Amino acid sequence: MSDHDLKPPAQTATSRVGSDSASASSTVRGRAIRSAARRLLSVNEFGISAVLVVLVLAIGLYDPVFLEPNVLLTTLRQAAFVAIVAYGMVFLLAMTEFDLSVGGTYAVCFIVCAVMMANDGVNPWLAALISIVLGAGLGALNGVLASLLRIPVIIVTLGTLSAYRGVVTVISDNASVRGLPVDHAFFTGLGDQWLGMPVAAWFVVVLGIVLTIVFTKTRFGAMVRAIGSNRDAAAFSGIPIGRIRLYALMVVGALAGLAGVLNLAYFQGADPTVGAGFELQVIAAAIIGGTAVTGGSGTVPGALIGALVVSVINGGLVFFRVPTTWTNVVTGAVILIAVGMDALIRRRRDAALRLTA
Repeated sequence: MSDHDLKPPAQTATSRVGSDSASASSTVRGRAIRSAARRLLSVNEFGISAVLVVLVLAIGLYDPVFLEPNVLLTTLRQAAFVAIVAYGMVFLLAMTEFDLSVGGTYAVCFIVCAVMMANDGVNPWLAALISIVLGAGLGALNGVLASLLRIPVIIVTLGTLSAYRGVVTVISDNASVRGLPVDHAFFTGLGDQWLGMPVAAWFVVVLGIVLTIVFTKTRFGAMVRAIGSNRDAAAFSGIPIGRIRLYALMVVGALAGLAGVLNLAYFQGADPTVGAGFELQVIAAAIIGGTAVTGGSGTVPGALIGALVVSVINGGLVFFRVPTTWTNVVTGAVILIAVGMDALIRRRRDAALRLTA
């Protein structure tokens, strides 16, 4: 047999090797793409993040002014106040508890801080610290009452919400607080920006990291989730349910106090009507972000995304020129749509994960 006769089989073998290599490479790439898609879809916050992007783009297409940096920074700042408290609400919801008094706690700390500065001449930094401690104390009061009366936190806080709002009216004499030392470093520092972002947003970032670790990696977070998963089993295993609930309520109260202090630093004024409806925004942010009201699980980063959704919706109503009388109706409807879209995306994500497994 001649060398010429041997060439075609050699070329054919080489072609097969090249074809097999290309096929193997294509298979590896396909697996990598499926693996990356599976990791993306498995992220709990994926669905609501997609909803947030759609909302921003929809409003931006309607009115491009919404996408201007100063408008986006304002939206971020408003979301920051809600997100800070929503972080704490994640812990309570994971225990199947609700704190309806956070709006009242937020307002009390806000007004008390302002009154101490303007009327009593207290150093603003000290007044801020006292207000945050006061917030933790108001949260502790909710926990103590719930334990003593042996009733759900939601019932206790329904009453303390009204009481705390009444305290705001008494302290402020139902009038705006004037004479704040707005030139003090407290106002010029906390109310300003740092590295292009509102200072309040930096608090959100740091607290988000810390509380995510607390919720997912610490014994306290594990007990919170265990109580929400099965309260009877948690009690049987020796978890002090009343004490853990008390601590969670104190965390929420302290965060509400911090949000009130940061709000005061930015607006440099105190009005007794502050915080009206704030508790609903906080709860909505936590739930929209993916924390189930059935308990046992939660997501701190999701609460931030939920707060951004709420803030974007509120800002979008202004750009769509929705009459103020319809604001609450439209906000509620859009929140329901956002939650529904998130639930749909989660179901499709779970189905896709099963197919790619």
